[in-house]
Amino acid sequence: MPEAIAINKLNLVYAPGTPMERHALKNISLSVRQGEFRALIGPQGSGKSTLLQVMAGLMTGEGTIIVAGQDLADKKKRLNLWRRVGVIFQYPEKQLFEDSVFNDVAFGPRNIGFPEEEVTRRVYKALQTVEIEEQYHKISPYKLSGGQQRRVAIAGILAMEPRILLLDEPTAGLDPRGQRQLMNLFSDICKEHKVTVVLVTHDMEEVARRADSVSVLYNGQLHLQGTPAEIFHRIGEIEQIGLAVPFATKLAIALKEKGLLMKENITTMQEAEQEVGKLLKKHK
Repeated sequence: MPEAIAINKLNLVYAPGTPMERHALKNISLSVRQGEFRALIGPQGSGKSTLLQVMAGLMTGEGTIIVAGQDLADKKKRLNLWRRVGVIFQYPEKQLFEDSVFNDVAFGPRNIGFPEEEVTRRVYKALQTVEIEEQYHKISPYKLSGGQQRRVAIAGILAMEPRILLLDEPTAGLDPRGQRQLMNLFSDICKEHKVTVVLVTHDMEEVARRADSVSVLYNGQLHLQGTPAEIFHRIGEIEQIGLAVPFATKLAIALKEKGLLMKENITTMQEAEQEVGKLLKKHK
């Protein structure tokens, strides 16, 4: 598959030449395939959100940064990136401003200059994707619940039909049910529409459940890369830099230490349940 994001030898320094100077990203090189679900993890201050902002064209540094086929060394291409890349930060509902749900979601496509027929198609498709029923389309978004407001804000991004979604803790503040629903939505968009998803999160269970691959940042550097199974199997290294590992991984290791035959590299509870089920059948 072609690369959706290609970064080579990226260095970014905050406030260079001042007492506040800090080397935020150090010699970062990574690539993300089109249609891949990539997780960016790392302890607080490791550079995850900064790297995501670089991918979004909101920040730049030294090195090569190509996103959605655009070389972000060119300022004009950075400014036009929003046509191809959707960015969802924490609490996107705070950016709602229109008088109706429909008009808020329609803002981006209208701003580009699409005919109203195309705008309407995109709005209905986006709102259907986030499961906002038509009865809510004409009311103010401020009359909706917090979870519904967030889905409307996300629909506004989806109405642009981006090929890449950059997500920075998008489920912050939601209850467990709301978090699960939103992450299911992003997984479905990735799988069904081949949209590239890059997720910054502290939730290792979600990383294990959703991600195709993982990039671990530590102290501004790319510390580890691999599949969730490859990353979380290195439990000592992960815990040493202050990250947790999924419960299923810890359970599998504990059972293996007790002499029970377990499959290597278990990361999800579904995998753990299957393996424990096999063990129980053998010992009946």
